[in-house]
Amino acid sequence: MSTDDVEDFEAESELLLYREYRDVVGLFRYVVETERRFYLANAVTLTPHQTDGEVFFELTLEDAWVWDVYRTQRFIKRVRVLTFKDVNIEELPRDELQVPEGDALGS
Repeated sequence: MSTDDVEDFEAESELLLYREYRDVVGLFRYVVETERRFYLANAVTLTPHQTDGEVFFELTLEDAWVWDVYRTQRFIKRVRVLTFKDVNIEELPRDELQVPEGDALGS
């Protein structure tokens, strides 16, 4: 397998993942970004914790989908994430949940 074959495989995998995201985004209420992952979820709980002067966040997501090209199962019933980095939680407007056809990556 050549370097080009690997790059082509990775590019195709990313495109398939994007298409899956486009197909499922309308099923979810929130977009959640951490330093390691991107999630879609229908329920989000964020709890800050402080230990020895350090702050970290406990994030619980229910009925979620994770953007991860290497996972075979991206739908998750419940996930708990601990992070010392920023967390971005955005509620998706109900009328903007669907990505329009003919988007930047094409169909």
